[in-house]
Amino acid sequence: MNVETVRKIALGFPEAVEQDHFGNASFRVRGRIFATLPDHTHLNVMIDPFDVDAVVRTEPKSCAALLWGKEVRGVQVSLPWASPAMVEELLRAAWKRKAPKRLST
Repeated sequence: MNVETVRKIALGFPEAVEQDHFGNASFRVRGRIFATLPDHTHLNVMIDPFDVDAVVRTEPKSCAALLWGKEVRGVQVSLPWASPAMVEELLRAAWKRKAPKRLST
């Protein structure tokens, strides 16, 4: 998995755009961030915190909990270990969580 493929998947969702986020790429829908690229080997995906534990247990080699202080905000994906299908599933879940309901149905 690589950044170019992440970008292609993320920007394929309705109204998804890429914007700068403190010098790194972020993917947004209607101004709400659903994923960021902190570097060329990681992807931060803002899935529902309730789902993070299950994802990390299922994909321990490629996923870790993404923390903001002590609060779980999503998962951090190690791109070299991630499958495109898994990344697409995570990005879709994060996009749906942030998109207006009329877009995500």
